[in-house]
Amino acid sequence: MKTEIINQPPRPQINFALNKSTLTAATPPSKGEPAPPWRGEPLPLCCFSIIPKLRFTAIHLLFILLVPAILFTTVSCTKKQEIVIKTDYLKYPSSTGKDFRTVLTDSGKVQLIMSGALMEQYENQDYPYTEFKKGISVILYDGKETAQGSVTSKYAKYNKTTNIWELKDSVVVINENNDKLETEVLNWNQTKDLIYTDRFVKITSTDLVSQGFGFESDSHLRHRVMKKVSATITLNDEE
Repeated sequence: MKTEIINQPPRPQINFALNKSTLTAATPPSKGEPAPPWRGEPLPLCCFSIIPKLRFTAIHLLFILLVPAILFTTVSCTKKQEIVIKTDYLKYPSSTGKDFRTVLTDSGKVQLIMSGALMEQYENQDYPYTEFKKGISVILYDGKETAQGSVTSKYAKYNKTTNIWELKDSVVVINENNDKLETEVLNWNQTKDLIYTDRFVKITSTDLVSQGFGFESDSHLRHRVMKKVSATITLNDEE
């Protein structure tokens, strides 16, 4: 940087002396008195520019300290927001069906008809599943023209990975012989064609009512095993 010196008319000269950390004005020396340092000539330019330099350095130091903190906070908030958005996204079903009715066929023959008020599929999970929060009704045909049985419950969940159904709340299963199974929780392994529960079970057939805890059977209630029988009631058809 170049400094231009402009000649100006002489002005009354005021000298400055640096006293500790305070910059004060000093009067001109009297006649015969030796001039102390810096008297009689202007102070170097650095004496006047030292404070602005300190201020300049402090501002930049503050800027250097604050900018990384602001950037870190911004990045942290952004990452946190992305995690929240992703988490919220996983809570919602990938598809929803209301008042649905599904017909499953094999070689042109009806196997079952499934219906319900609400069906929600969650395909974005580690273990995809379908949930029926308002209950489900299944009519079994097994390729025949007339119904061979039915399954109803107020809640159902199907795990796509394990191929297992979980039925809850007022579960009722009826087979082709009109035998009826009633329980509060029932699991159905479609791969093994096995239904089972460890809860209280009531089975009503034409002439017998059986009650107990723990139950296993095929889905048609043909090979039934009650683990702990608590009561057996024989029905009398005579009036």
